[in-house]
Amino acid sequence: MKFLLTPDSNSYKRMTNAELEEGFTIPELFVVDEITLTYTDVDRAVVSGVMPVSKTIDLPTHKELASAYFCERREVGVINIGDEGVVTVDGETFNMTNKDSLYIGRGSEKVSFASKDGSTPAKFYLVSYPAHTAYPTKLVAQENANKLALGEQDQSNKRTIYQSLCPKTLESCQLVMGITEIESGNVWNTKPPHTHARRTEVYMYFDMPSHERVFHFMGEPSNVRAVVMKPETAIASPTWSIHSGVGSTNYTFIWAMGGENQEFDDMDHLTLADIS
Repeated sequence: MKFLLTPDSNSYKRMTNAELEEGFTIPELFVVDEITLTYTDVDRAVVSGVMPVSKTIDLPTHKELASAYFCERREVGVINIGDEGVVTVDGETFNMTNKDSLYIGRGSEKVSFASKDGSTPAKFYLVSYPAHTAYPTKLVAQENANKLALGEQDQSNKRTIYQSLCPKTLESCQLVMGITEIESGNVWNTKPPHTHARRTEVYMYFDMPSHERVFHFMGEPSNVRAVVMKPETAIASPTWSIHSGVGSTNYTFIWAMGGENQEFDDMDHLTLADIS
């Protein structure tokens, strides 16, 4: 397990681009036949990638979690961004196609991941937060997510939001998670930007050619910085930071949040005139 200690709201202002990337991003999520685990100090979230090719991969615990198994005191959200795969939770199997989501409740002892066909592997993206209550494990296919159409073509921010793990689909302790697809010809996400000090957020960008990039804006509104994001990399957004971005092409991203409130519309809006 790797550890990401994010810089504070003052030190980020003096950091180079390389230092910003090192301090906030999670690169190389998907490695063949491995599970990557990164523990962040952003609400003690754990961010993970699993790409099984030739074997089944178990979800391990770690001494820093001080638990007999990973989900002893944690809940986990899983979204598959690859081809068809299978997640097994305490003997129950869940078939996941591209962009399906799975909620794994606290107390689930044995969790494993496999691809249906190793030549076209699944890519399981995981975000976990501490949990105080056990809720049932549940699969949410993308077509069963709560769907929102937002944005305008002339603002270059037309997008579809799939709220897959949220109060409208299931119960969780603090985790909410979903997918935003930017439509062709559009490049902005989260425009206008916002903050929500009551909960933190992790973004993971994907579904774009390997040479394209997303310019992720973060920081206080009065001192915004840009982090250049490659496909299939994640960034942790602290409570004091805005999170907004613009791509060199359209793209998709997964958002995951944990904190005081699970309501999607609970945010402190800004305008672009507030940004400097």
